[in-house]
This record gives sequence, C-alpha cells and structure tokens, in this order.
Amino acid sequence: MSTDARTTGTAEQRLFIGGEWVEPEGGYYDVINPATEEVVAPAPEASPAQVAAAVDAARDAFDGWSRTAPEERAAVLDRAARVIRREFAGYAELAQAESGATTGTARALQVGVSASRFERYARGALEPVESAVPPQINAAGPMGGAGVFGAVAVRRPVGVVTCITSYNNPWANPAGKVAPALAMGNTVVVKPAPQDPLSVYRMAEALAEAGAPPGVVNVVSGARPEVGEAAVAADGVDMVSFTGSTAVGQRIAEECGRGMKRQLMELGGKGAALVFDDADLASAVSGIGTTFSFYSGQICTAPTRVLAQRGIYERLVAGLARYAEQLIVGDPRDPATVVGPVISAAHRDRIEAYTALAVKEGARLVTGGERPGPESGFYVAPTLFADCTNAMRAVREEIFGPVVTVVPFDDEEEGIALANDSDYGLLDYVWSGDVARAFRVAGRLRAGGVGVNTIGRNMEAPFGGFKHSGVGRDVGSYALHAYSELQAIVWPG
Repeated sequence: MSTDARTTGTAEQRLFIGGEWVEPEGGYYDVINPATEEVVAPAPEASPAQVAAAVDAARDAFDGWSRTAPEERAAVLDRAARVIRREFAGYAELAQAESGATTGTARALQVGVSASRFERYARGALEPVESAVPPQINAAGPMGGAGVFGAVAVRRPVGVVTCITSYNNPWANPAGKVAPALAMGNTVVVKPAPQDPLSVYRMAEALAEAGAPPGVVNVVSGARPEVGEAAVAADGVDMVSFTGSTAVGQRIAEECGRGMKRQLMELGGKGAALVFDDADLASAVSGIGTTFSFYSGQICTAPTRVLAQRGIYERLVAGLARYAEQLIVGDPRDPATVVGPVISAAHRDRIEAYTALAVKEGARLVTGGERPGPESGFYVAPTLFADCTNAMRAVREEIFGPVVTVVPFDDEEEGIALANDSDYGLLDYVWSGDVARAFRVAGRLRAGGVGVNTIGRNMEAPFGGFKHSGVGRDVGSYALHAYSELQAIVWPG
C-alpha cells in the first residue's frame, strides 16, 4: 500500500504491529468527516489478540531500544519530524477531514505542533538523566562500618507504554505522548481515538521511515471498547498514558491499580475564568472567546466557566455576545470559517442537550443555542449563558463544546470560592489590572495551571490537573520525567 493511497484514504488502512502492516481481524469501520458526513476512509478494527500481539512486539523491542544510545534515539525522532514536515500538506488535509478542524488549526496546531514536539524530544533524548544526591556520612552500626556514601538518582525508561489519545487533536496529542516516551527509551502501543485514527498511522509510518526499529511503535485502532481495554489490561504493559474524559480515566485507573501500572492522566476540565472589576475587558473577551472558536470548544483547557465581578458583569456578557455573534460557522475548508463542526452527531446532540438543560435550570440564553446553517455536518452555534449559578449542571459539568456560562460574584473571596467549587482543576484564568492580586488569587486556585491575563501557554511549563482533571504532569522536560522511573545508585566513598 503506497503512502499516497493511505494519506488520501483511497485504500484500506491496516494495523501497524511489530513493524508490519497487518490485516485487522475485526474488519473495518468508517471514519466520518464531521463537516460533510461523508466517509473519509475505512479504519481497521483490531481484535484483542492483535492488541496482545502489539504489546508483545513492544515488549520484545524494549530491551534493544532502551539500550540504544541517546544520540541514536534523538536522530530517529529528528528524522521523523522531517518526514512530517515533508508530507505536511497531505497530513493536514487528512487531519482536517478526520477531525473537522479549520485549515489553520489542522496545519499549525495539529501537524505543525506534532513536528515541533518530535524536534523538542529529539533534544530531550540528550538531556542528562542523572541527578546528584548529597553525600551522607554514616556512623558504624549493624549495617557496617562508618563511611561516606555517595548516591545518584538516574531516570530509567518505564518499559512498554500504552498511549490512548484524544480525538480533538489527532497529531499533537499522540506526538506529545509518543515522542517523549521514545526519547526516554520506552516502546509504545498507541490506541488512537476511534473518530480520527488515520493520522496516527501516518505518524507511525513517519517513524518507521525515520528508522524506528520494528516493535518500538505499534498502532492498533478500533471503535469497540474491547480494543482500548485490552491495551490497558495486557500483562506486558508497564504504563498507561491517557487523554480523555474523567469517567473513562477512572476506569483505566482501576485497571492500572490492579496491575500496579504507572499512569499519566490528562482528564476533563471546566476552567474557571475570574474577571475582576479592574480587568482589561477586551483582553478577557478575546481570551474567553476562544472557547467558541478554538477546536469548536472541544478542548479541556478552555475557560468555559466565567466568574465575573458585578462591576463589569453586564459589560463582559455584552462583549462576549458580540464576539460570539461575529464568528463565522461553516465548512472548515473555507478560509473565512472560524468555527467548524464538532466531532460527531452524538457529540452535537450531547451539547444540545446541555443547552436545553441550562435553559431549564434557569440560565439566560444570550446568544446561540440553535443548530446553525449547513445542511450536512455536525455544527453547534457559539452559545453564551448568563445569570448562571454554580449549582447548575451546565456550569459544573464538562460540555466540551462552544458553550460559555457566566456566573456573577461580589468580592475576591467569593470569586475564589466559586472557582474552587468544582470537581475539576486543570487550567484556571485570572484577569485583573492589579497583577499582585492576580498572582495572589492564582496561588489559591486548586488548578494545575493558572493563566494571568492570558490564555497563552509556556510549552516548557508542567501541564496537568488537580482533582478529577488528572494525575501527573507532562510537557517540556516534565514529559521525560513522566515516562521514566527513578533508580538510586549508592556507593561507599
């Protein structure tokens, strides 16, 4: 099967196990374009036995890959990045067809970020793995004579890592797992999201061309839950890295607990955005407004739960309404489009159910709430609710769509209390003209990250969540730490 055939969806995709393209025992299922409802291409359905074979292939490859020189691992990752950049246009076209992303998002934030992550972890493979430990003077005793004992902490690869990826970014999300895992000397079994798995096979293809040995990277897809379950439960798996809903993450954690497997979990979010009376409202509106447009709200870091101090409450609501109403919803291939479709009909229906629930709970629908124009495709209008309370389900639960709720508050203490009154704690945001207050408030928020007067990210800063938003941290060098175990080596001086 040629690269072009797989990229354009003109041939049936096969599984990638042990360096071979393998016919799926479970047959095929259709990958649907969210913008047109047309079939992009058939995707392979792995059997549990084939998942086990992928784990065995990763296990067999681990010893050799883990002992490969860091410079060689770095070279493989760097060459993979070059392949991704060489095939950039075709990969972006496929990503757009699978995920419904706008052209700019598919190119820059999906494929482009993926290439950048492989480049980053090519450098990461060369980062020192040893950390000095202060020497310790021991007196003579039952354990032996007196002496000075040196020690060093060394990061070692965990082993075989199952990577279960999210549908909102079929390139950057798997690259953020696979690249640091391989840089540290692990081998991987990737289970892509069922909605858009084809891009992950292109990533595996790029790594194979770059010289990744057979079994170092394996990809097994499927629409049935048995595929993911087998990839988590297999005895040969040492770690599971998962991005997705909290409910699924909890089930994975239970299985990992039985086998004492390491976990890295990036789960749900319901980001609180505290906007104080002295905030730059234009900045706050443009930052919060990305919830309506960026991935059509299908992103766990979105500031979906706005907490507005009463002095600017009505002006902020009006500004967000104007922002939402000027956004163009439509075909993501059209350069004018800002808001594309959501991933599936089922997810569109779920978002619409939350919209109806918010109205029933007493929220004021300011704008949106209807199904927008295109006759085909899974579109949701940017939707804004005001006069909400923290008790409403639409405020408390992750909707994962272009829906923003606004809750008023009176003073700093109430704003902090409302922000922390949540099961989630991934990314929160603070807008205030008083930077000292903004940082003081940030220090009291129970979230893994806080944006002060920005929704921007520092891609070397640790990323992960408190509470039900996850376990562990990745991004930058923290991802290398996440995919490693610490070993202590001690010797007498």
